[in-house]
Amino acid sequence: MNNFKNIEYLKLGNKRQNQAYKELKELNIFEKLKKYNPILTGTIPIDIDLPESDLDIICECKDHREFSAELLSLFGKKTDFELQSHKEKQILSTTAKFKTDSFEIEIFGQNIPTTKQNAYRHMVIEDKILNSKGPEFRAKIRRLKSGGLKTEPAFAELLGLEGNPYTELLKLETTKQAAEE
Repeated sequence: MNNFKNIEYLKLGNKRQNQAYKELKELNIFEKLKKYNPILTGTIPIDIDLPESDLDIICECKDHREFSAELLSLFGKKTDFELQSHKEKQILSTTAKFKTDSFEIEIFGQNIPTTKQNAYRHMVIEDKILNSKGPEFRAKIRRLKSGGLKTEPAFAELLGLEGNPYTELLKLETTKQAAEE
């Protein structure tokens, strides 16, 4: 499993991961957002992305006004910049989106440590599953995603999970931890 807390692993990845690394470094995003403990999440880090997949960066922010002001200051002049704060499952979240030459970037902040946020937890679980199931499983996930399914529903379908796919994937994390104790 990669150390997802440091984007250096992208240099050793596929062409798209290399391009993501290059753009993120050129933008100096992780250094600029360092105090928010940023982590790149989503499908690009685990190599199940589609051509239109964006770069999702999660952050821990305690003060959404400060975080919003900083995002506006740092990235407000970027192409198609959008900034909003909203409640997601009763948790205040702030999201900034903008485009670079090769990617759409979404920066997401909640007052939750980044390693405890669902985006990170889902990615780690999905990475473990992909590594255990092999390249054929990865190809099936990509096919389902190309057909319009989001990532977590695609995993749920192939794993035979019933119910809310986002919740069910997190249960796999809990089940695995319980089995290890």
